[in-house]
Amino acid sequence: MLDVTVIENPEAAAVSLDPIRARLLAELTAGPASAAMLAGQVGLPRQKVNYHLKALERHGLVELAGERRKGNVTERLMRATAASYVISPLALAAVQPDPDRFRDQLSARWMLALGARLVRDVGSLVTGAAKARKRLATYALDGEVRFASAADRAAFAQELTAGVSALIRKYDSPDAEGGRDHRIVLALHPTVKDQTTPELDTQ
Repeated sequence: MLDVTVIENPEAAAVSLDPIRARLLAELTAGPASAAMLAGQVGLPRQKVNYHLKALERHGLVELAGERRKGNVTERLMRATAASYVISPLALAAVQPDPDRFRDQLSARWMLALGARLVRDVGSLVTGAAKARKRLATYALDGEVRFASAADRAAFAQELTAGVSALIRKYDSPDAEGGRDHRIVLALHPTVKDQTTPELDTQ
């Protein structure tokens, strides 16, 4: 089972967003189960659960883990193909965000567009690397900082921009034969303390 997989197909995305199928996916991340076992867990008839499992299987969201005999019946044990799923903007290709339409470093919506492109691009790279059975070279940094004031936050952003820009100038080799382009994305936003009522900072 993969830790995270990216859903790029629009039909697969629609299947995963169905509340019943999302619940079945969640149950199957805990371990393999049959339609009969899941029926008791989600409170639905076995036939209905089996119908939903087949839809999930068609789109590669669940897979056969094994079979077992129960009386005169052979039960199929299904498992989720990943512990969690992310829907790529490619699933909504016609309306996916495009950060190149406008550039505003202080815009939260531009940050969202950058984040969407990050999910799209890295998702495609992960899919391609898996098919080629190659390791994908990436790096990510995650941290938190508490600013004493809005002025400190602005100063931090300026220093961060200057520092990273200096690193880019130092290591950028546009004429290097055999080199490979890499994208750098930096984001700074208030920490969300409560998913239902996010702490907003309008300073």
